[in-house]
Amino acid sequence: GVSVLYCFLNMARMYGSGKGIAGSSLPYRRTPPAWLKTSTQDVVKTILALAKKGLAPSAIGMELRDSMGVASVKNLTGRKILRILKAKKAAPELPEDLTCLIKRAVSMRKHLDKNRRDIDTKFRLILVESRIHRLARYYKSTKQVAANFKYESATASTLVAA
Repeated sequence: GVSVLYCFLNMARMYGSGKGIAGSSLPYRRTPPAWLKTSTQDVVKTILALAKKGLAPSAIGMELRDSMGVASVKNLTGRKILRILKAKKAAPELPEDLTCLIKRAVSMRKHLDKNRRDIDTKFRLILVESRIHRLARYYKSTKQVAANFKYESATASTLVAA
C-alpha cells in the first residue's frame, strides 16, 4: 500500500545517485486494439524467426512494435515473448539482463587494456562485476542458469560472443 510506496520513494539506487520512480505505465485495457489485424500465429512465427536471427527478447519486442504495430505481445498472444521462446526451445541460454551486464564488463575490460590509467572505469568495472555475481547467484537459486555457472573475466568474452 502507501507505506510500501513511501519506503520505495526513500530508497536510492544501488549503483547510482538517482531516486526516481519515473517510467511509462501500461494501458488499462488488456485486449489488443481493434485496428490490429495481425494474427497470433503470425506474431509467434515472427518471434521465432527473429530469435533465430539472434535477437534478444527485448529487441524482438521493439521490432514487432516498430514493423508490425504490436504494442504488447502478451495482450495479443496471452504469453510473453520469453515464454513463447521457452515453449519452442528457442530461448537464450543466459537471461538477457545477465548477458547485457557481461557484455558491458567485457567492453570495459577491453577499454582498460588500452587505457590502463583510467581509474574511473576500473571502479565502474568492479560495480558491474559485483552486479553480475549477485544476479548470477539469484539465477542459480531460481534455477534459470546452471548450478555450476561461474562468471570469470578471462572466459567472459566467449559467453557473449556477438
